[in-house]
Amino acid sequence: MAATTHTVTNQVPPLVGHDVFATDRVLSEAVERHVEPGVLPVALEELGELGRSAGSAQAQEWGVQANAHPPVLLTHDRYGHRVDEVEFHPAWHRLLGHAVSAGLTDAWGRPAGHVRRAAGFLVWTQAEAGHGCPLSMTHAAVPALRTDPALAAEWEPLLTSHTYVEGLRDPREKAGVLFGMGMTEKQGGSDVRSNTTRAEPLSGEGAYLLTGHKWFCSAPMSDGFLVLAQAPGGLSCFLVPRVLPDGTRNVFLIQRLKDKLGNRSNASAEVEFDGTWARLVGEEGRGVRTIIEMVAATRLDCVVGSAGLMRQAVAQAVHHSAYRDAFGGPLIDKPLMRNVLADLALESEAATVLAMRLAAAYDADTEAERAFLRLALPVAKFWVTKRCTAVVGEALECLGGNGYVEESGMPRLLREAPLNSIWEGSGNVQALDVLRVLQREPRALDAFLREVGKARGADHRLDAAIKGLLTELADLDGVEGRARRLVERFALVLQGALLVRWAPPEVADAFCAARLGGDGGAVFGTLPHSLDLASVVARARPSGA
Repeated sequence: MAATTHTVTNQVPPLVGHDVFATDRVLSEAVERHVEPGVLPVALEELGELGRSAGSAQAQEWGVQANAHPPVLLTHDRYGHRVDEVEFHPAWHRLLGHAVSAGLTDAWGRPAGHVRRAAGFLVWTQAEAGHGCPLSMTHAAVPALRTDPALAAEWEPLLTSHTYVEGLRDPREKAGVLFGMGMTEKQGGSDVRSNTTRAEPLSGEGAYLLTGHKWFCSAPMSDGFLVLAQAPGGLSCFLVPRVLPDGTRNVFLIQRLKDKLGNRSNASAEVEFDGTWARLVGEEGRGVRTIIEMVAATRLDCVVGSAGLMRQAVAQAVHHSAYRDAFGGPLIDKPLMRNVLADLALESEAATVLAMRLAAAYDADTEAERAFLRLALPVAKFWVTKRCTAVVGEALECLGGNGYVEESGMPRLLREAPLNSIWEGSGNVQALDVLRVLQREPRALDAFLREVGKARGADHRLDAAIKGLLTELADLDGVEGRARRLVERFALVLQGALLVRWAPPEVADAFCAARLGGDGGAVFGTLPHSLDLASVVARARPSGA
């Protein structure tokens, strides 16, 4: 009689072959809400194509390969000449090429460009998150370069191109380029005004030679970088090309690649400048003001990317629970598991709705929306990126021991989750930025309150939370010590207001009860049992689950 000890039962099929965009009801509704009717059919078609690619077995395999074979630093060639190159697995280039061709570096000139790009970024980051770094910086370099019309005219068409060209060469010979960034140094971290890299002007207008180092240089194989250095007139912003106008390599010494917790498919480096040629961007002494628009755009991508990681984690947890049987039936039907899944789905939906609202504000580009972004963006960056790690960790636990195994993909999500809360300013930096806005830009608070005020009167718990926030804002003595508490309240009130306006009643009700009304615990799965949790979970369920 044949042995049957290795018969496999009760294992969950992989979540593969589905449209990541179309099966995300929250995201597709946001796109329909924020994209004007004349552009919507084109947006839905391009996002559907990207969503099907992101959910394909091929893209998922690319993600696995890009992380299993991390980048390798090549400092010298076989003859001892410095080359300072980073070698990536072919899967990395396929992921990056697909993303560029889908317009994930192009938002600034297209109708509803920021909403379309943010939705695409949220979708595609679910296939593999690490290559989002060069995509984000390339996209975000545009507003900084626009401070110099000549530089913008030269570089913007290449930055927004839908063509990915691998390798370093004269940018004039390429159909598209990527950009990176170098701000922080060994002694300063977020305190960039203490940077010591020097910039010495050359006789040619706008040209300088840089000497110094960068402790974190993102995407070191990019075609160009925006960096900060001390010029005679103070801290200034510079464009450092990898290949000079005469076709020779610029001095760009990659000393080592960072060995990171996650984000392992992507290269982050320490670099040295030693007579490195650069062009001034903006005015001398106004480097922070020049580069801040790039920072703001990448902060939005931190929010969007975290929302993407949350969505993928929750989709995997719901999918697993739908197929896994335990104690007499599917896990998804068990009241306690349903509570956990619903709680995770609330967090994911709130993050997505907020991220897409911020992208829509970029598209509107009015004075009121810019004021709203000035406060809402650091609030969202603080809160959503921090909630990401908690969501992914709990979603992993929904898979039990299977979730702790690399083949599930959940460990990679968990390693990636903390990155966005650190990148472009950690939590304290965001909280202090919020305080700075409150003290210096009263129009930003007015715009924020107008936004949440649109939902006033629809839910008594939201109304009470808004009142509590105003009470706290009335007394700002010693506010720095309680800045995180204040920013958390800003975030929850804003998310609650958006969900009350746009989410189904069962979602808004559950969020307001647990996040604003105090009827929820400190861990996921503590929602009031009287809520319609089954509908919340069903809304989060991906196709095929």
